[in-house]
Amino acid sequence: MSKKSLELFERSKKIAPGGVHSPVRAFKGVGGVPRFIRKARGSELVDVDDVHYTDYCMSWGPLILGHRDEDVLSAVEQALQRGWSYGAAEPYSLELAELITKQIPWVQKIRFVNSGTEAVMAALRVARAATGRTKIVKFEGCYHGHVDSMLVKAGSGLAEMASPDSAGVSSSTATETIVLPLNDPSVLEKAFSIHGQEIAAVIVEPVPANNGLLIQKPDFLHSLYALTRQSKSLLIFDEVITGFRVAFGGMAEVTGIKPDLVTYGKIIGGGFPVGAYGGREDLMNLVAPSGPVYQAGTLSANPIAMTAGLATLKKLLKTDPYSKLAARLQLLKDKLQNSTAASVLSVQSFASIFWLVIGQPSSTDHTVRSITDIPEKQKTIFPKLFHFLLSKGIYLSPSGYEVSFLSTAHSDSDILNLAEAVQLAAKAGIFES
Repeated sequence: MSKKSLELFERSKKIAPGGVHSPVRAFKGVGGVPRFIRKARGSELVDVDDVHYTDYCMSWGPLILGHRDEDVLSAVEQALQRGWSYGAAEPYSLELAELITKQIPWVQKIRFVNSGTEAVMAALRVARAATGRTKIVKFEGCYHGHVDSMLVKAGSGLAEMASPDSAGVSSSTATETIVLPLNDPSVLEKAFSIHGQEIAAVIVEPVPANNGLLIQKPDFLHSLYALTRQSKSLLIFDEVITGFRVAFGGMAEVTGIKPDLVTYGKIIGGGFPVGAYGGREDLMNLVAPSGPVYQAGTLSANPIAMTAGLATLKKLLKTDPYSKLAARLQLLKDKLQNSTAASVLSVQSFASIFWLVIGQPSSTDHTVRSITDIPEKQKTIFPKLFHFLLSKGIYLSPSGYEVSFLSTAHSDSDILNLAEAVQLAAKAGIFES
């Protein structure tokens, strides 16, 4: 069934680390042979063995309009005719920046970069320059790219600094980061009472979506905002995933919290490589060439990505698909709550993002909010579920700790097929340990 994918994977392993160019593509978390995709359209992927799948990974989130959306495709084709890299100022990034700053008032100025990691790296640099402080607070279960200071894990207590969570990250770099548990206001307050005057910024995914979908209580996020105001630290919302997906204005719009800085990616490139950081004008004016914070990128604001992002955001503004996407996801939840799978699995969701939580019955009415709440079966059972669904023509994000996404290209029929396949998995004993 995956003969050609296996052949390509074996070839790739000889010349690329693990045979891939981003770790999770290797199917390390689920085992088996990663599918090499030949083409895609709408809600569908087609691999090199000509097997068709309904895609719920959606390139890890940016394809909110589905694969090869006609309006985005048309805009990109026109852009390609104009040229694809200039190494000079151009009007396309200006138009996208004007749209974003007009629609999102807390983003007064914005700088485009090439990835979410690059956006986070620059935002942290701005925060340190603006405050004259060095320490950054992050949370267990939040992922902010592969910046050295973000690849750290918590010490055994607040008195112990973080330690490296990747080879090649120095201990001295790790000591600049304070790692706290999510959804724990008391530990948060204690950390600020000890380190408040050293903290340059707090960075958080307002809906953590890289280690499960860890939906935070609004009170926790508002407490975080209040503490940063009291300590004169900056608040950075990492909205690389949630920006323009949970609402046009992301979680800042949903919560009413206006971060000092925000990082974006994914959707603002319409599926092309992109990142951005933005925020208050006085902070962004610190960035070169206006100010002393150096940051540059040869291919930043690539005209193809800017054009694709602009077409995507314009279509989102015109169609306002957010309530329709949420309703379609509710259909999945309703079908599974009233099925044979309800005793072994629940669907945790936020807007158009969802996560299948294994070992947590739908009837428990419990929300997983931190990594310590994730059921143990998530690790052992999800690989079996993933491959069962793959055999039924359904492609989820290939890790039990990664979320999946809906797009406007998904139909009710797609959702019903997913629900039916999960029920078949339950009947087949997939969830039995």
